[in-house]
Amino acid sequence: MDGGLCDELLEEVLRRLPRRGPFFASFTADVSLVSKRWLRLYRSTRSTLSLRLSPDDCTPSDSLSSFLSHFPCLSSLSITIDGGDSVSSFPDPILLSVASFCPKLTHLCLQPGPVSHFPLLSLSTSCPHLTSLDIALRRPFCSHWLRFFHSLKNLNVSFLSVPKGFEPVDAACEGNFDGELKLETLHVSPIQRGDYGLNWLWKSCKNLKKLQLKCCGGIGDDTSVSSFVNCLKDLQEVELIHCTRPIRDEILLTLVDNCVSLSSLLVHDRYAGTIGLRQFIAHSRCNLQKLDLHILHGCLRENDLLAVAEKFTGLLSLRLRGFLFNTGSQGLKTMMLAMSNELEELALVNCNWERGLLTTLGQKFQNLRKLDLSSNKGMMAEEEFISMLASCNFLTKLKLRRCEGLTNASLVSMFKSCKQLESVDIMDCPGIEAESVELFVLNCPRLRRIRVEESKISNVSRSWASKKLVELVFH
Repeated sequence: MDGGLCDELLEEVLRRLPRRGPFFASFTADVSLVSKRWLRLYRSTRSTLSLRLSPDDCTPSDSLSSFLSHFPCLSSLSITIDGGDSVSSFPDPILLSVASFCPKLTHLCLQPGPVSHFPLLSLSTSCPHLTSLDIALRRPFCSHWLRFFHSLKNLNVSFLSVPKGFEPVDAACEGNFDGELKLETLHVSPIQRGDYGLNWLWKSCKNLKKLQLKCCGGIGDDTSVSSFVNCLKDLQEVELIHCTRPIRDEILLTLVDNCVSLSSLLVHDRYAGTIGLRQFIAHSRCNLQKLDLHILHGCLRENDLLAVAEKFTGLLSLRLRGFLFNTGSQGLKTMMLAMSNELEELALVNCNWERGLLTTLGQKFQNLRKLDLSSNKGMMAEEEFISMLASCNFLTKLKLRRCEGLTNASLVSMFKSCKQLESVDIMDCPGIEAESVELFVLNCPRLRRIRVEESKISNVSRSWASKKLVELVFH
């Protein structure tokens, strides 16, 4: 069998093997055991690789260089140093090995330590097709190296504090250079008020489509504030995750005045106060299609939610988390009835509501594709949920994690009413038993992924999942 196919034909066969999903690991192990030739050819077709290295693997780097040389077509690489921390720098020799042996890289993720600038410059020359980079950097931010990544479109950077005794970079490293970056997606965490070196970054990001700020208390020093507006003009997605209240409100108010193209807004907040969000809802000129809110209890009033429905009539996705209404769900119900019936995704995670709401929502939003009712331990009556499913025939994704009121009857209703279901999460639902899971896997025609406790998967369920290529997820 080893010599029955020429290298070119065998490579083409190996390229068509699954690169993800429930049977990826099994296929990889089986191929590597056939022969050294099969292993060599399989490696030569691999485009994605994820490595976890111990500190002992980092020096010398010859072994890593030798290993990477077996993957000439590698386009996506993730390297994590086990036992590493945010204080120790990411080893330069490893990044230099990547630069030398992975010229076709388009995506690179290096964690957890900060990367120094010299190997980044080498990487920009050796990997000209790199479009996505996920790294950590030390403060203060030195941006001059970004100019040399001519294909870079996605940047995820975490800023780390300067350790004691570390000398700050000189002023020339602040990036006062001419040029315009091609970045379309930028994820940054955390920026502190007064951080310098970000002025050139904001000034040069005129093509941004998505901006995520996480755990930020500012957007840089005084010179960065005016430059920040430059990157907002064509923004389509903004995510503000656990940013302090002053900077969150400041950014939302800046979006009102400077961004009309926004289609998606996510605000996850652990700080009280929603002045900026209320102003955004009231005065924004954008046509939101996606809204994801996780606000501290009591910060948003029911009238604010009603204003959302009246203002953003084109919403296709609405995700609310942790909304506990003082007067039950009347405000929520009024809001939902005021919205367009074209909604395709709805999430009510850890929210409270009165009886009858789910039935009303099912009748209102019959075009739903995605539904998430997770963590509604005592609010969801099973008969209402089943009634809702009878109207939502086009669901493809359903999450019901930690819904304690559901029983086997819910699973039966799911495969009878929702013939399009592809992904289901029923983890931590004690009323659902192994027998009903077995029946569900057997009868759900398009199921591709189910998340459930391993103890609820029988041998029959495993057999049917294998035949139907259903991925079983137990965590």
